[in-house]
Amino acid sequence: MREFTIEAGKTERHYWADLWRYRELFFFLSWRDILVRYKQTVIGILWAVLKPLLTMIVFTVVFGKLAKMSSEGMPYPVFVFVALLPWQFFSSALAEASNSLITNANMISKIYFPRLVIPASAVIVCFVDFLISAVILAALLAWYRDWPTWRVVFLPAFTLLAFLASFGISLWLAALNVKYRDFRYIVPFIVQFGLYISPVGFSSSTVREKAGDFVCHLYALNPMVGVVNGFRWAFGSNVPFDTFGLLMSVAVMLLLVFSGIKYFRATEKAFADII
Repeated sequence: MREFTIEAGKTERHYWADLWRYRELFFFLSWRDILVRYKQTVIGILWAVLKPLLTMIVFTVVFGKLAKMSSEGMPYPVFVFVALLPWQFFSSALAEASNSLITNANMISKIYFPRLVIPASAVIVCFVDFLISAVILAALLAWYRDWPTWRVVFLPAFTLLAFLASFGISLWLAALNVKYRDFRYIVPFIVQFGLYISPVGFSSSTVREKAGDFVCHLYALNPMVGVVNGFRWAFGSNVPFDTFGLLMSVAVMLLLVFSGIKYFRATEKAFADII
């Protein structure tokens, strides 16, 4: 039988120690969700491939063929798919993590464990789709013979930023969704709206050309702007690296992560009663 020792003023330290202690639960939840994610679908895991491919085709026709948007020296399908890689991970993480506490309501109301494990495992599951899409991107690059340069070594850093942006906002949405069930309807709207205000089908340089530097800097407050621009730069975009825009996006990400953890921890004790 496991023994628990209660020490005054040590709650926060014990909580983070518990996260490590319950790491097996984290892996179990992640593996369970991976197994059941496409279990009852006809084409199974191919949905992880079809979704970004179909979106890429639509964006290529609308923005590339009809609107004649700049592709920053890249083939337009590659230009779009490189941006879809982090965006699909971000949007899926928000959708899955926001409902993760509600989905696991029975477990939350019956046993103790750090609730932070649940939205974190949901984000990790979406990262599996990210890796599958990365394989498709590699095939697309080979098809167009558009080989990445040395800058691709920075890709893990931008992937980490995508993870931080997803995790920070997911904590807010997961906690808010427990108390305010309206968020189950708000999150799809946020994701859909975010797609069109993020530089997925167009270049951030277009925003600068049309609206000027000041608006472009405000635009960088969208954390996915720095991530998408970073991915494109890593894969060979000919637009100069926007250091200031990236720093603004990183600052917003860090704010979202730390405030998300703080809010989640402040409301976590009431989850079992409310849910």
